[in-house]
Amino acid sequence: MTKMVIAIKPDGTMQFIYKDEMARIIKKGNAKIKRASYVEPKENEWTANLSPLKGPILGPFPLRKTALQEEEKWIQQNVLRKEPHEK
Repeated sequence: MTKMVIAIKPDGTMQFIYKDEMARIIKKGNAKIKRASYVEPKENEWTANLSPLKGPILGPFPLRKTALQEEEKWIQQNVLRKEPHEK
């Protein structure tokens, strides 16, 4: 089980990678879910296209599971763990 990383912006909004386990909590607030990437098959392999976050296309990977893991790792390192002064 991976740790959930939640980024809290100066305006109080929170960003995190959606997990089904959070569904009940999300319904209690004013949540807006946005697509962060597209994990798709390409020639019998998988890629994680992070262009919605102005990120790279990761892969190809032999397994979808690996593409999802690398997608999550990239988002945590490059979006959720950025310092407030970074863009």
